[in-house]
Amino acid sequence: MKIHVLGPGCAKCNQLAETVAKAADALGITCDIEKVADFDKIMSFGVMMTPGLVIGGEVKSVGRVPSFDEVKKMLQKSVETE
Repeated sequence: MKIHVLGPGCAKCNQLAETVAKAADALGITCDIEKVADFDKIMSFGVMMTPGLVIGGEVKSVGRVPSFDEVKKMLQKSVETE
């Protein structure tokens, strides 16, 4: 599963990447987490506020850091629809 964490590398962006990694590990999901700092690429997802979370090509969160439980639910739903 491909996951993009969108943002310039700020504390919230790093926190989101860490939360995603922990949630994926807790669920036993193998994924490729890519941090995207290039603003043109971030905007190509239609995201104007960071941090942004994209799972499997679908924007799941923008402008905030979802909780660990929220991220787990997002990942579970994405795995179920694959």
